[in-house]
Amino acid sequence: MLISPKHRRYFMTPREEPLPLYIESIGYNGNQENVFRPAGYPCYHWLQTVKGEGEFRFAGSTVVLSEGSGILLPPNEPHEYVPSLGEWETLYITFGGSQCPAITEALSLGEPALHQWEAGSPLENYGREVLGSISSDQDLSGLEASADMYRFLILLKKHGMTGSRSSISHAVERLAPLIAFMDQHYADPDIGLEQMAAVPGITPRHLNTLFKQSFGMTAYSYFILLRIRKSKEWMTGDSKMTVRETAARVGFRDASHFVATFRRIEGITPEQFRTLYL
Repeated sequence: MLISPKHRRYFMTPREEPLPLYIESIGYNGNQENVFRPAGYPCYHWLQTVKGEGEFRFAGSTVVLSEGSGILLPPNEPHEYVPSLGEWETLYITFGGSQCPAITEALSLGEPALHQWEAGSPLENYGREVLGSISSDQDLSGLEASADMYRFLILLKKHGMTGSRSSISHAVERLAPLIAFMDQHYADPDIGLEQMAAVPGITPRHLNTLFKQSFGMTAYSYFILLRIRKSKEWMTGDSKMTVRETAARVGFRDASHFVATFRRIEGITPEQFRTLYL
């Protein structure tokens, strides 16, 4: 996807009551110049390479910003960047909002970091698509741009890679056979971490690493949540099914353990849950 002319820049209309998340500015630079900001930028700042290569210096380190990579910085983070190989084409987004710190922290994007992605990732063209949309549409409310920005952060969380960690989308793809296995065997009380790790053919420790990266919990914790979800489906599908029968259907060896686990996760007992829906 090509962008023309050489430079395009759009600033969003300021609002008296800022949205929880909003784009302050977005632009494309076909010949990126040297930038030096010893005091940083007052908003969150995203910069990605469209073509070519540049050097980006921040937090006492220097990284190469090549195609398939970008930098996300929090407000007021000192930085500088310069082209390293001829013309360097870049795209940037600056953004903020009353809930921006909470959103970025919840997505583990609050710290300055280099993000990379695989060829064909949605991150490759999403920023340019947003730029094209903003340039052709008068979004006076800022709502569309706000939604675009949130979607961008979700894509960055899902498809971006930092350090030696693979992307969440890659980890989820690798875990897909195990997720299917769990869905088929949630009623078996003998399924444990060893049996689950055998499905993708990795160690239990590596399995937990992938699950924590993808879902923020261990593999067995995910399995328990699946069983509780299935129990709710059983209870709302058959009003005559007892708690003991439900527990057995979803892999719990005894009803008391099922009730205690259900209450810990849902905040109410299975019977109270059933009353709410039947």
